[in-house]
Formats: sequence, structure tokens, C-alpha cells
Amino acid sequence: MNKLIAAAACAFLSAGLLAQTSAPQQPAPNPSNLGSDANGNPLRKALKTGHISNYDESKVAPYTLPDPLVMASGERVKSAADWRSKRRPEILRAYQNEIYGRIPANTPKVTWEMTEANAAKDDTATMRRVVGRIGEGPSAQPVNMMIYTPKKATRPVPLILLLNFGGGPPVEGRPANNTQFNDPPAAADILARGWGYAMVGYQDIQPDRLNALNQGVIGRTLKPGELPKPDEWGAIGAWAWALSRMIDYFETDKLVDAKKIAVFGHSRLGKTVLWASALDERIAAVYSSCSGEMGAALARRDWGETVDDMGQNFPYWFAGNFQKYVGKWNDMPVDAHMLIALSAPRPVFITGGTGDQWADPVGEFKAGVAAGPVYKLLGKNDLGTTELPPLDTPLTKGDIGWHYHTGGHAATPADWKAFLDFVAKYF
Repeated sequence: MNKLIAAAACAFLSAGLLAQTSAPQQPAPNPSNLGSDANGNPLRKALKTGHISNYDESKVAPYTLPDPLVMASGERVKSAADWRSKRRPEILRAYQNEIYGRIPANTPKVTWEMTEANAAKDDTATMRRVVGRIGEGPSAQPVNMMIYTPKKATRPVPLILLLNFGGGPPVEGRPANNTQFNDPPAAADILARGWGYAMVGYQDIQPDRLNALNQGVIGRTLKPGELPKPDEWGAIGAWAWALSRMIDYFETDKLVDAKKIAVFGHSRLGKTVLWASALDERIAAVYSSCSGEMGAALARRDWGETVDDMGQNFPYWFAGNFQKYVGKWNDMPVDAHMLIALSAPRPVFITGGTGDQWADPVGEFKAGVAAGPVYKLLGKNDLGTTELPPLDTPLTKGDIGWHYHTGGHAATPADWKAFLDFVAKYF
């Protein structure tokens, strides 16, 4: 009996210890997280400046946007040739030096190989799995891409390239994220229109976390113990660079029309596709979903997430030089309307959600409006209005598109339908 009692006690103690060691640790209090306002919008405090998230239009301080058609010298851009030869390179350099960073000259070579091809989607499509390898030899870093094209296509097809969440090696202490091959809601519609789509996970390219700049493709350009220079790329620059390497592949793909490739990204990846399009004019169209601060939303407009929040929480997305604009938003030589304008005359489609005020959808719309003069100068159409349209009413007739959906931080089926209608003018 004593042995049974002792065994039971031992089992009880072991179970208690196991429960203690397996219970999830509570995160340390985050002094920047102040909860939510009465409407459920996140309230965050920027520790360096003391700024707290604003959602009151009456408290948005007046701001003046830099004119995309006035050069740093004060000279006005008078022609498309002036834009092409003078002003656009000037804006691009400002983003490279101050915001997203230059891509270094020693980026590794990327090679691609098709590893699998099968019938898919009830035999209406061909699925191909293509693996890119960043670098050479056994240590080369794999990038997995899945491509769907219509089976009955008789010529190379337009393609939508989705930079998705997920990918990358598993990280200890974090759940696996296998979303990189989640079909877009409009997958069937894309194929029915005679187009293709491809998907890749962004963390196959560069980890999305602090203190990881010595890993991924950025790490491959650095010596041990080295960090990028203050004007060199962060993670957004690395993800954008990889999109161009994918377009390199599609230029060799006989099933794809490489002159008709649109890129899609959501949230931080919505910022990425805007920057990728600025850098690579082979990108034919952009779908930037809920990209918010330092994406399509005006940084000078104090609403939701700010430069201060970005500099504090995501410094590794940007060049080191970006930090000097914390608390000094109006000193930036650029703003979101200029990032959008760097894609001109190519089409750009932007979305926001009513439940995603952190990303400032109204600021995204205003940036689209302010990019319009560049499109007009280049003989293209702007949004067609300066007034925010009713909710769930897509603007798709111009070369800048917009949809403000009812709902949260997501690329919704309605967004996708509006985008396909928008890009059909070019595809």
C-alpha cells in the first residue's frame, strides 16, 4: 500500500511539473500597447516620441505633401521626358537612400528548376512547382514557387504573381506558417479569364523578424558580424528584389507572357509590391492590398500607424537611414503618393478596409489622388475623383484603381473581383 501511495504521489508531482513546464509563457508587458479605443482600433504608444495613435479627423494636423512634379532644385516638371530623365530618378534615389535602402551589388545568383508538373483544378489547369536556389552549392537557399496556367491556353498567358505569407524554415517556438500556397479567392476566375497565377512564400527569401538581417538573402551579402550600411536594404527591399528574380524566370517560361505580369501583396507585402514595381518596370500592374503606413497611406497624415511606430517595431524592414524620420515625418523627401507615382504610367490598384483604420484607408485614397497628376502628365488617367467614393464601390476606370471594402485587414473576394476587372483593361 505504501508503495502504491508513493507511486501515486510521484505521478501527481510529475504531472504538476509537466503542467508547469508545458504551460505557455505569458508575454512580458508591452509598454507600447495601450489596448484599443471605443471603436476597437489599436492604440499604440511610440516610446521614443510619446506619440499615441490617432483616429480623430479633427486632430489630424495640417500637412503639405512634396509635389511629385517639382524637382529638388525647385524646377517644375514640364514633360513626360522631364519626368523620365530627371524627376523619377530623383524620387527613386530618395527612396533608395532614405527609406527602403539600396540593393547591394553583391546579391547572389538565383537559378530556377521545374521539379513537378501535373494536371490540376479538375483538369482545367496545369500546376508546376518551380524551385529557385539563391546562391550556389549545398548551402543554396531554396525558394518554392507554385504556378497554375490554363490547360487549354494556346499562347503565353498573363500572370498574377502573389507574394504570400509563409515559407521559410521553421522557427523554434513559433507555429509553422504554411499559407504560402493558399489560392487567391479569385483563382477560378483568373483561370477562366485565360490567365495564370503563381504563389511564393516571402520568408523563403528573408526572415520577417528582428535580429535576422544576418540570415536569408541579406545575410548572404554580408561578412560575419556585419550589418547592412545605413543606406542599404532591409527586408522589404529583399522581398522586392526576389520578385524581380521571379520575373527573370518567367522571361524564360514559354507558358507565360512575361510582359503581362501583375504582382500582388497584402499588408507589409502590399508595401513590397509597390517598391518592387518602382524598381522593376517589367512589372505590368500592381495590386497593393491594405498596405498602410510606408505603403500606400500618406505618412504625413497622422492616423493609425505612423512612422514612429514603424521605426520602433519594424526597423529591419527599412534602411537604417529611415530612423532619422521618427518624430520628423515632414522632413521626409517623399510620401506615399510618390511611391505610387513611381509605377506610372503602369496601373496600380489599392485597397483598404473599414475595420482596418490602423492602415489609414482614407490616407491610402488621398495618396492615390495625389499621384494622379503624374499619371495625367504621362497621358494616363487618374482616379477620376478627389472625393472618397461610397463604401464597396470600386473605382476601376482609371489607371489608378481603388476599393474601400466593408471589413477588416484582408484581401477580400470583392477586392479581388474589382482588381480582375481593373487589370482586364491591360490583360
